[in-house]
Amino acid sequence: MTQTTTAPARSAPPNPASAVRPGLLLAVLLTAQFMVGLDLAIVNVAIPSIQSDLGATGSGLQLVLSGYVISYAVLLVTGARLGDRVGQRTMFTTGLIVFTATSLACGLAWSTSSLIAFRFLQGAGAAAMVPQVMTLIQVTFTGAARGKALARYAAVISGGAVVGQVLGGLIVTADILDTGWRGVFLVNVPIGLAALMIAPRVIPGGSARPGHRLDVKGLLLLSPAVLLIVLPLVLGHDQDWPAWTWVALAASVVVLAGFVVVERSVAAPLFPGRLMKAPGLVPAVACNTLVMATFAGTLFSTAIHMQGALGYSALHTGLLFVPMAVAFAIASMNWGKIPVRHHPGMIRLGLLLAAATLIAMGLLLRDGRDFGPVEIAVFTLNGFGYGFAMSPLMTTALSKVPLAEAADASGFMTTSVQLGNVIGVATFGTLFLTHLEEHVVHASAQAFGLTQIVEGVVIALAAALAIVATRPRAVPAVAQVQPEPAT
Repeated sequence: MTQTTTAPARSAPPNPASAVRPGLLLAVLLTAQFMVGLDLAIVNVAIPSIQSDLGATGSGLQLVLSGYVISYAVLLVTGARLGDRVGQRTMFTTGLIVFTATSLACGLAWSTSSLIAFRFLQGAGAAAMVPQVMTLIQVTFTGAARGKALARYAAVISGGAVVGQVLGGLIVTADILDTGWRGVFLVNVPIGLAALMIAPRVIPGGSARPGHRLDVKGLLLLSPAVLLIVLPLVLGHDQDWPAWTWVALAASVVVLAGFVVVERSVAAPLFPGRLMKAPGLVPAVACNTLVMATFAGTLFSTAIHMQGALGYSALHTGLLFVPMAVAFAIASMNWGKIPVRHHPGMIRLGLLLAAATLIAMGLLLRDGRDFGPVEIAVFTLNGFGYGFAMSPLMTTALSKVPLAEAADASGFMTTSVQLGNVIGVATFGTLFLTHLEEHVVHASAQAFGLTQIVEGVVIALAAALAIVATRPRAVPAVAQVQPEPAT
């Protein structure tokens, strides 16, 4: 049953354009969101082909993946604040143009360095576009409609990574017009152009709020802090952990401490104190970061192990993800049918199931065996575990955010997702590559098994955070929506 509590002082302004065609507006927004999420996972399956064609090193491959999410994560909050200043339609279309153009550039890249550079720019385009999605959903939809829209939004964010594995394998194997791995980037171009034709017609204008200022000091500290954490983790393995990597990691702690101090003193911080007080938001964000880190690490290590050591084709690898993708989709799209009182327990059990299946996969596959029926069944259960946790956790947290904080909440939550991706590829990718002897099945299997087990332990810790995030609280009278199933 849907419950709605609305504070009159916080009511959203009317949006005539979206009121006429809200379904088309949501379709455009979620298509863009899906395309952005897809673009991280879809590249995983193409990694061996990129390595073969461009001669990329291990750190180069990690930067092909992480370069996109580094710039994406660092600039997301800026994108959200700029959307408030210049208008969501302007920022969304600008980001979509940049994302589509750089997708084309990635598909035409002539070297590892050029591909990495274009991936950084592609992430910047995504950062301009994505924060506007949640903001527009929050101010356009009300009541039960907002609950359904938020459920779909959360499902699209988490589902893009799973679908990307399957689609990436199909595109690389199909090798349309002899494009090979380049097709995983070029597929964005027609989708982006179609969205650009529709977006200005359905996204309402006049939503700028010039009073929202940019926190320049905060950005100048947060951006290098993220880089100081991620770059040593990505490059350290290939360079045998030189002194600069440890200096950078130590410096990141100092810079982050400075960021916290500055945020307490500025008038318009990146993460306002009132946003931090939204019920369960902070522990949900922390939990979500850990979950996405394990998810990204699993996708990275699984693709390399399957195609490198086990010798599977890109299509074979992609198809092995189908049962997991189907299970994930079923759980993500139907969890809202479970009675509300059971949602906290469902999230925790979902995370524990994900943890148990990751550990089981590590134990099963560490001896170098192929993916057989038992392994596929465990992989499928893993999809159910993630599906019953990721989407409901995000939806529950976002539904409790006041409308006035929608843009900042969008940047905060989506930043956590992308930081999780960066940290996952950097940490678990490094763990896997450190124990990997290229194309040696037993060494790869041992590295893969160890990585899966460690990820399972981290997910179990995330389940503990989920207890805090879903604890019943007195909810303030802001725009509250009980999510409904995304149908």
